[in-house]
Order: sequence, then C-alpha cells, then structure tokens
Amino acid sequence: MRRQTTELQPLAAELLDRVGAAEGQSAIDVGCGPRGILELLAERVGPRGRVVGLEVDPVHVAMARELVTERGLTNVEVIQADARNTGLPPASFDVAHARTVLVNVPDPEAVLAEMTRLVRAGGWVASLEPDVAVDLCHRANPAWDRLHQIFITAVQAVGADPFIGRRLPELFREAGLSDIGVRAHAELYPTGHTRRTIRLDLVRSMRPNVIALAIASEQELDDLDRAAREHLDDPHTLVLPHLFVLAWGRKPTT
Repeated sequence: MRRQTTELQPLAAELLDRVGAAEGQSAIDVGCGPRGILELLAERVGPRGRVVGLEVDPVHVAMARELVTERGLTNVEVIQADARNTGLPPASFDVAHARTVLVNVPDPEAVLAEMTRLVRAGGWVASLEPDVAVDLCHRANPAWDRLHQIFITAVQAVGADPFIGRRLPELFREAGLSDIGVRAHAELYPTGHTRRTIRLDLVRSMRPNVIALAIASEQELDDLDRAAREHLDDPHTLVLPHLFVLAWGRKPTT
C-alpha cells in the first residue's frame, strides 16, 4: 500500500486537479491506509488548510500517524473510524477522496453516501478505482488467466465488486452528486516496474482467504505464481493488469 502511493501519484494529482483542490481548503482521504495521498493533500491545501486521513485498521492508523510525524505534516490529522459512519460533522470538507477503497467493500454505496455527507454544498467527491474485467497478458499464459479468475472469485466471495470502476458514474449519480466526470486510464507496465506483478502480488496477499474458501490449493497457488512470474520476466510479454477509472462529482448547492 505504501508502494502504491508512489506508483499512483500522477493519477492522484490529476484527480485533485479535476476537483480544484487548493490552498486553504479542507480535505479528507477516506481509507487512507498507512499513507494514502496525505502528503499530496497536505501540499495542495497548504498550512492554512486541513487534511484528515480516515482509516479503520488500527495498524494502518498507527503507521499513517508515524508518517505524519516523520514528515512534519502539521496540517494533517489521522483518525480511526469506519468509512460508512465516520462520526464527523456534515459539510466539514471541500474535498472527499478515496482510492481503491470502494473495490474492497461490499457496500460502496454507504461509503459514497458518507463521503457526500461530509462535503459542503459545492464541494467535491473523488475516487480512483480499478476495473479488472479489462486485462491483458500477451502472449497468452494459462497461469495468468487462472490467477485472474482466482482473484475475481476471491473478491466476489466477500461481497465486493472487482468491476466497480465502470460503475463509478452510476454510483455517484445515486449518491446525489452532479457535474460528474469520468476518465479511464490504461497502462502497460514494462519489466522492472513494480506494478507489472500487481495481480500476482495481490493474490499472494489473499492466499489465506483463497485457501480457506477452497478456491485454490496451496500447491496450485505456488505453481501458478512461479509460472506467471517466469512469463512476466520476459520483456516481450505485454501486461495490463486492469483499467483504472477516475471519477469526480460535485455536491449540489441547492
């Protein structure tokens, strides 16, 4: 997750440009994890602005607070709370941001409703989420295909939606947002890029759940991981693990 911050910073910066995050504003990074975009938000709003990082995992809260202290981010506060029910006052922020959060929860509508509640009239909600239905591994590789299936099955087994990227505009409309914008980003990652193996890395991190749900055995996961990584080591293999969808919408003033 810390690695992801560096990898996705250009997309985060673009999304903040889209919503006009600026000096003196207040912003919340929902589901910030150990780092999120806290540093980027702190820079955008400046010393007169205010940033809140919100995270439910106490380990990640501690890591994010340590980061804030180490970087001297005096305009940032990290709190522990559920993104569906933060307990924060309504209309507290100019911008509410989430990244790869909605894809991991079974009720993204509740998170978006809370983000919308938290922004003032005229404020913005912004999100960056993947859509894994669009993927590419060329030349074709059976291990990649099987890991792709395992990933989708494991995500859906907990009630989450691995295809949520395409649904963002719809979800934003249902949350009552207007002036909705959306853009899809696709990138082919070369050998040596940290995101080239992101799908394999995610399946590794999900291994206990995958085995517990009997989606795949430990031996199969070992074999698939080894075969897929060998395939991706070939610089001639093209890899697009998913689309990223950027979406933004404004809370109506009336």
